[in-house]
Amino acid sequence: MQIFNTLTKRKEDFVPVEKGKVKLYACGPTVYNFIHIGNARPICVFDTLRRYFEYTGYDVTFVQNFTDIDDKIIAKANEEGVGYEAIAERYMAEYQKDADGLGVRAATIHPKATETMDTIIEIIGTLIEKGYAYESGGDVYFRSRSFEEYGKLSHQTINELDAGKRIDITESKEDFSDFALWKSSKPGEPYWDSPWGRGRPGWHIECSAMVKKYLGDTIDIHGGGQDLIFPHHENEIAQSECSAGAEYARYWMHNGYISIDNQKMSKSLGNFFTVRDVAEKYGYEPIKFLLLSAHYRSPINYSLDALTQCKAALERLHNCRDNLDFALKNAGDGANGAEDFFDTLKSRRQQFIDAMDDDLNTADAIAALFELVRDCNTRFAKTPGKAECEAAIELFDELCGVLGLLYNRKSGDLDDEIQKLIDERQLARKNRDFARADAIRDELKAKGIALEDTTQGVKAVRI
Repeated sequence: MQIFNTLTKRKEDFVPVEKGKVKLYACGPTVYNFIHIGNARPICVFDTLRRYFEYTGYDVTFVQNFTDIDDKIIAKANEEGVGYEAIAERYMAEYQKDADGLGVRAATIHPKATETMDTIIEIIGTLIEKGYAYESGGDVYFRSRSFEEYGKLSHQTINELDAGKRIDITESKEDFSDFALWKSSKPGEPYWDSPWGRGRPGWHIECSAMVKKYLGDTIDIHGGGQDLIFPHHENEIAQSECSAGAEYARYWMHNGYISIDNQKMSKSLGNFFTVRDVAEKYGYEPIKFLLLSAHYRSPINYSLDALTQCKAALERLHNCRDNLDFALKNAGDGANGAEDFFDTLKSRRQQFIDAMDDDLNTADAIAALFELVRDCNTRFAKTPGKAECEAAIELFDELCGVLGLLYNRKSGDLDDEIQKLIDERQLARKNRDFARADAIRDELKAKGIALEDTTQGVKAVRI
């Protein structure tokens, strides 16, 4: 597999730190509100990456954190008159509902910043001892200029970086580029005891600590949204490599932005959509499909038209899968042309793998899946053999499983009441009681079932 490494700005062959294993870390949400469409993209992208590595035989340890202490969480808690823990726990639960809705599997570990405080304090102490950090008035700052490679991820020097995008300049800092590792507590704020007084960690140190605690000093892949390259990931590299004296992450993967109707998503523009709001109107799976329909590094334009197209595409996949069940149920014993079809299935699997090996190109992988749909529709227009049906179903489910699609699919089996009506209609037609047959067809349609008469028999289609 090749991965585009943000650090080197080129595609590189993936070579794990430890053979057969992948240590993957992706930045998770700050839990003070529902996740929005932009948040959902890295969640789906890195879930798919994890699935693909497991599909190709790797043992994956996937860590995705929760930032459960932050200025925004504290502000929300003060606004509601509750403790910060109540806000964090509420929105971690809401995140889980949305993640489940999107068909995203739980990470191997979902650590919380507040549960990693000992490691945070340990790393800060090491940085101070080595001269990379300093205490000032109860705060602790990292000396960015002390790390000679600072800026290597964003490919800029410190002097080129805009201080206005960093942390506010204060008299307690030695240099505008220095960033906070530890913040002294303000009256009424939650705090933890440390060698530098009561306070709480800066944002960047949290991820470094969770990576170290659960994955070690050097990991294979660190991922997140493009907006995190600077300052968050840049600062993670600096503090982690200075503390451990080792490479922090071999590969850096960043997904592109999402715009809304070709405009940047912004609350001030009124085009800010949470996943929950969209899912309540259109369902979760079309959102998932939209997020995977483009290469993860490419921008995505979210619009109602795009979502409608995704729903239609998913319907094709669901119908194909139902058709495969129907074909298997009515399959014959013949094998005429089967070898050619088996070769076609092999080529589609390889086409899918080639796409995913090319920097997780889910867009081309989905194209391979739809070509498989076309192949099946063509082959099964006539009665196929059982072995062909089983092989097609196996491959279809295999590829959808890697992409995490069709996870809401209902079984192709019909309940007894529906099947009884279908059988009754068949008997009415046989007896030339067409009025009764038509009445049953209408009754089934009202129940969301359409009937198609095929050469293999009557096929029920959910509508």
